[in-house]
Amino acid sequence: MTVSNLANNLMNPTSLNPEDQPTVLGHVFDAPIVVEGNTGLPLLELCTWGLLTHVAGNKNPAWNRRERFTAGAITTITLFASEWCHNLAHAALASWIGKPVDAIRILFGTPLLIYYDSESSQVTPAQHITRASGGPIFNSLMIPIFWLARRITQKGSISYYCMDFALGANCALTAIAWLPIPSLDGGSILKWSLVLRGRSSEKADEAVKQVNLAVGAGLAAGSVMALKKRRKWIGAGMAIFVSICLGIGLGLLKEQ
Repeated sequence: MTVSNLANNLMNPTSLNPEDQPTVLGHVFDAPIVVEGNTGLPLLELCTWGLLTHVAGNKNPAWNRRERFTAGAITTITLFASEWCHNLAHAALASWIGKPVDAIRILFGTPLLIYYDSESSQVTPAQHITRASGGPIFNSLMIPIFWLARRITQKGSISYYCMDFALGANCALTAIAWLPIPSLDGGSILKWSLVLRGRSSEKADEAVKQVNLAVGAGLAAGSVMALKKRRKWIGAGMAIFVSICLGIGLGLLKEQ
């Protein structure tokens, strides 16, 4: 597998085809929740629990093992609950406008929304924009709630640590969702907003590439500043999106 193919697969992970026959667990917002094979196992959550337990211990060395595991468990639940609700908000708006998600696949414990034809002419540009807005709207609404929750908890406590984490997680999910990357909400909203204003789908895609070049340059500057201030995780995370944005802007990466 080439680096380019690996990057494309990371942008658009294993999906489903209409002819597939996954196991249906139930339905929500007119969309089936499905699993296929062993990819439905919550492996990502278990690994994240271990990682966040380690992080909690590093940030709070006075905590005992039970407190570290508790903080790791709560922050893991908070992170994945925010991600699940982000996607369910998409599904809710999609159902509300009468263009439901084709399927919600559980992929290693996380939800993957499936649209068999994301360019369908049966979905208007305004409807594309509406259903792409659900996730960012949800996470944006969570920010003031967790900010207030953090304000009323005692500093140094597990509750304060977890509320602070939840606030940061929803800020990060909101910021990432608005990036103009085609596979993300911001990219979809930007493209269909341009189509709504009269551009063809092809010209809108070209405009999205140019925006990604500009955003990639801005993120590169932000990544350098974060690394200089020794915010290595933020700097590294931004660097990943720099490579994706620049790859899209230069035509090296394409949405599958």
